[in-house]
Amino acid sequence: MTSETGRCTARRRSVLRPLLAAGALLAGAASLAGCAAARNELGTANSACYVDLPAAIHAVHHHGRLEGVRLVSVASLRRHAPRLYAAAQARSTRPSDVCLVAFSGRFRAAGVARPIGDSAGHLAVVELGYPHRRLLATLLVSHAPLPFSHFHL
Repeated sequence: MTSETGRCTARRRSVLRPLLAAGALLAGAASLAGCAAARNELGTANSACYVDLPAAIHAVHHHGRLEGVRLVSVASLRRHAPRLYAAAQARSTRPSDVCLVAFSGRFRAAGVARPIGDSAGHLAVVELGYPHRRLLATLLVSHAPLPFSHFHL
């Protein structure tokens, strides 16, 4: 009888192992899908703004080196970047969020689209409305009003 019971237990194990493995795979896939759903394709909240790169490059007339991309609320600009806040508020359709694309280099007001800020600067921050993606302003400054160091390409 023990040999019969041993065979049944062995059969159950041989049937249960693949089922348990499949269940573990499904649980792992579901947890990974949950992570992917919470983030977008580049793994950062700023990813929605990467489609604005061509417009931002055009705004600085293809000059400078990309420093970073940020998606921020207009309200947060009031304290940290008042000129960008004012530019967003000046539009008839006031966006609640904006994409900021920063470029380093040598910039002059005559060499960028919709210049605000200094007449020249080592940093150009292109502000585009989100989600309508219209150019709002290009801020010329010496130092970044917000950190742009964490971008992923």
